[in-house]
Amino acid sequence: MIDIRQSVHYANYLKREGWTVERIAEINYFIKKIPLIGSVLKVQRPQELRIDTIRRLARKYHVFQIIIEPKTQLDADFLKSIGFRLTKPFLPTKSLQIDLTKSKGYIFRNFKKDVRAAIKRGGNLTIKEYSTPDEIKKFREEWQNSVNFKRFVPGYKALINLRRSFPDNNSLFLASHNISSRIIGGVIFTRSSHDICYYWQAFTNPEGRSSLSQYSLLYHGILWAKKMGCRIFDFEGIYDERFPDKSWLGFTHFKKSFGGYEVPYPGCYTQFRFPL
Repeated sequence: MIDIRQSVHYANYLKREGWTVERIAEINYFIKKIPLIGSVLKVQRPQELRIDTIRRLARKYHVFQIIIEPKTQLDADFLKSIGFRLTKPFLPTKSLQIDLTKSKGYIFRNFKKDVRAAIKRGGNLTIKEYSTPDEIKKFREEWQNSVNFKRFVPGYKALINLRRSFPDNNSLFLASHNISSRIIGGVIFTRSSHDICYYWQAFTNPEGRSSLSQYSLLYHGILWAKKMGCRIFDFEGIYDERFPDKSWLGFTHFKKSFGGYEVPYPGCYTQFRFPL
């Protein structure tokens, strides 16, 4: 299964966000120029680790830091053998996945009892797709109004860039509404092939949490991914004891209540060099 960070769609997204992208033999290499210092080169979960290509790009773009988040432990061991060091990860190091090749009934039965009840309770909520620039602007405004100042909310331009990079049925912006048609929760799903759909980002306000709207929103996304022919639904990160962050415990409990199986990744490996 190819990770979404290795897709053309994600490459287009980072290009729109100001990164230089080299796509060589279907592997994405992301370069960010830092004024007066040089550049950072980032490679995330490639299908194949091509160190010669990485070194060539490092020379081309005067890279002072190479960041690699390998897909396998074998690649991680190789990186350690050539001087890379394990550092704080950028991507989640453990995720949760649901097998979408199973029947809809099988998937629903594997949810915890409380989840099944919450989904049924949310049956009276209105859930609407947002896709136009004006709709996404409204989506973001309600997102910002729903969370405290410590929570990161992507900018309007970033959300538009995401939608344009994952057009049509490659992304889905959903929002739940109360009886007065006000947004009380939202979620973004992304996909770049028929392999994997990702639970990208989500939010709820106090009313959304009290009505358990996040359960219905997530279930709609799972059903959408299955309808699109995806084989796997990826929750895009859960708590990992190897890199503990207690702020992840709450949403990890929420995600695990939908069943699935855990998928670990090796972490992040970094090497500093003198830019040439």
